[in-house]
Amino acid sequence: MPEPITVLVVDDEPAFREGLKHALKREGFLVHVAEDGEEALRQFDEIHPSIVLLDVMLPRLSGIDVCRRIRAIDETPVIMVSAKNEEIDAVVALEIGADDYVAKPYRLRELIARMRTVLRRAESRSRSMVESELAVGPLKLDRERHEVLLDGEPLDLPLKEFQLLAELMESAGHVVVRQELINRVWGYDYPGDTKTLDVHIKRLRAKVEVDPANPERIVTIRGLGYKMAV
Repeated sequence: MPEPITVLVVDDEPAFREGLKHALKREGFLVHVAEDGEEALRQFDEIHPSIVLLDVMLPRLSGIDVCRRIRAIDETPVIMVSAKNEEIDAVVALEIGADDYVAKPYRLRELIARMRTVLRRAESRSRSMVESELAVGPLKLDRERHEVLLDGEPLDLPLKEFQLLAELMESAGHVVVRQELINRVWGYDYPGDTKTLDVHIKRLRAKVEVDPANPERIVTIRGLGYKMAV
């Protein structure tokens, strides 16, 4: 019998938090709750949940900051939940690494459907990481260790830059079109534009190129996308 999916619900409204807890329990989830950002991080470290439902507006530490800290060390799926139904919230949440964004009020069925979609995507991504270690020229990347070496020296890469580099290295010598890179790293339902990809490529080049202004490792293929040179 499969183990129940562990959910961490983070919300500072007691009625909403407890109501969602009981509703998810009825659906067979194992639910833990936290009422502020600092408690959320403590519980995250203790229980290692399968998925996090994270409110944007939290005391002590905002949901955005909590998500950013989780993403710095882990790929656990995170769905941001907020009463603020503004496009900028969704864009910011997804750009810092959230897997989805749901605005209150919402239907429980919709939330659960989104949770299962995000979990399936994470499982598929995990299965695709059969080849943990990648090497292209002086660059070596280890997915399991979340480690990148350039000429034997470690590079400190945030999660999205790490994922982006892994995708490019895995397809080294081949062009990866812009939209496909976005789909692989940010998800198929990412609402932002391709400028986010360009910003991350620029940051990545600053760390892996000898001369970032004239890149030779991550090459732009005009009108198509990017290629990791071999």
